[in-house]
Formats: sequence, structure tokens, C-alpha cells
Amino acid sequence: MSQLLIIVNNVADKARRAWPIVRRQLESNSIAFEAYQTAHAGDATQRTRTALREGYSTLAVVGGDGTLSEAAAGFFESSDENPNAIPSPINPAAALAILPSGTGDDFARGLIGRRAPLSVWIETLIAHCRANEETTTRVIDVMTAACDNYATHFICLNASTMGIGGETGARVAAQGSLMRRLSGEVRFTAAAIGALAAWRERRVRVTMDDDTVIEGPMNLVGVANGLYAGGGMMLSPRARLDDGKLDVVTASGLNRLQVMRELPRIHHGGHVANAKVRIVQGSHVRIETFTSQDALLIEADGNVRGRTPVEFRIMPRALRFVVNASKIFGENAETQSR
Repeated sequence: MSQLLIIVNNVADKARRAWPIVRRQLESNSIAFEAYQTAHAGDATQRTRTALREGYSTLAVVGGDGTLSEAAAGFFESSDENPNAIPSPINPAAALAILPSGTGDDFARGLIGRRAPLSVWIETLIAHCRANEETTTRVIDVMTAACDNYATHFICLNASTMGIGGETGARVAAQGSLMRRLSGEVRFTAAAIGALAAWRERRVRVTMDDDTVIEGPMNLVGVANGLYAGGGMMLSPRARLDDGKLDVVTASGLNRLQVMRELPRIHHGGHVANAKVRIVQGSHVRIETFTSQDALLIEADGNVRGRTPVEFRIMPRALRFVVNASKIFGENAETQSR
């Protein structure tokens, strides 16, 4: 049996176009693999979990951040006796590879510190299959979360946003075929403007490591593990994938004009200079609203997951990703080069 399984998001046009390119490159380099095309939401999670139990050691995803996040969830399993406990890895030595072909591909960008074409990621996967050494992988932190009164559990690799961010994520997911032809940044910006037009501040309480950090009317709450989200927005410029910390970003008291002014600055992390924007770090955060009418939509890795209240915890160094060490410039490389 091949030790490599490729999961292809068969629903996304960009992934369907990328898959023949990936397949030809793997075959021309004599890399043995099996392929699986997803049929519905959550399919990548179930197939990944089954594959790891069958003995696959490397799984690769042809798709965007949402499909990647679903596959990452399959690397873990929850206890039947205590579903609220921290999930356990099925095989800590197994690795997940990225063949980015989504709307934003924010996680891939943050993992190596820059945007890279699909060809670079294919070469990285081929090198890993031939060497399969620690030098071809990087171990990162993973966020685990529970919402909807602990009825919904999910894994988040990159970032989760609530408030305007959650509404934006829902609008991106609902965009039609015409909008889907545009770049990720354009799609997210258009959705953010629409979400802002309909937004009203809600009263929110953010509790970090059992201490109330902030409480009051808020525009946005974000919980970041990686550097980029929302098609290239830098929610927290100091977020690192392996520091064992959650970065919690809050924006409170901004009117619509002020939010519009901050939107382009988020792409470079300039919004942190605004006194109404706060960033705190910790390992466990609870975000809650006070009425059912004020419950916030929760977007995580591009997927809408549920509504507040929600709790996030960090799982330090929980998942191994396939990378080319020589291609990693550091997660803040783009910022430093500006």
C-alpha cells in the first residue's frame, strides 16, 4: 500500500484544475499515491482519520484553508467518555502536506512566510516522500474549540473570527460563481464591506486564562494561531504557529468609517496602532455574548462553525506539516522586508 494519500476538494473549481497538474508531477517522479475526492462537508476529516488508522503516514490536501482544516481535524480523535477533553493525535509521526488551491491559502503563506506557487509545494511533497525525515517537516500548534453550548467541536489551524469577521466569512461562503473567479483578497474585501453595512456592535466578554480581559460593545474578536487570515489579513502581527499561545484580537468602539479606514491596514498589521484594538496572549480563551440575539457567528479557517459562546484552547506542537526547510523565511519575513 502507498504511504501517501491525496485528498482533493472536488467541489472547488481551483482545486479541480490543480489536481491534474499535481497528479502528472507525482507520476513523472515515480511517487506512489492513492487519491480521494471529497463528496461533502466533513468528508476530508473522516477519510483522513480512516487513512491514519489504515497506516498512511503522509496525507496531502489539494484545496484551500477550509479543506486543509477538515483534514487536520482527522489527525485527532476525542474521548467517548469525555468529548470535551483535549483531542488526542492518532499518529503523532504522520504528516500533512499542502497543495494550496483555495481562495486565500492563508495557512500555506504563514507556514513558510511568503506566497509560493503550487509547483513549489509539489516539489516539497516529492522531496518529503523521498526523504521522509524531520528536515522535511515542521511541527506546529493547533487550536481546538467548542461552541453552541459544547455541542459543536472543531479544530482550527490558522484563525477564527467573530463579529464582523464571522459575518464576512459567511458572506464569502455564499458568494456566487462570478465572485469566485476573483482573487481571495478582493472576495474578502467585498464581503467585509457588505458585513460592515449590516453590522451593529454587540456586548461581548472575553476571558483569557480565567481572567476577564475585556468586556463591552465590540466590532470584532479574532483568535489567531497563524499570521494571515481572510485572504492575506494580518490579524495579529506577532502570532506564531509554534509559540504555544493563542493571540486574541479585539476591536471595540469603532464606527463604520473607522472600520473602513482600518480594513486596508489589516493586511500589513497596521491596525494594531489603533488604541481601540487590543491583542492579548494566552492558552485558553472564552468568548461569550449575553443574549441570543447578540450571539456572534464563528468563522474558523474559512468555515462557519456556529455561534458564541465559544472556548478555544491551544494544543502545543500537535501536528506535523510537510515543508522545505530551505524555503522557510520565517513567519514575519514579508513584514520585515517591507
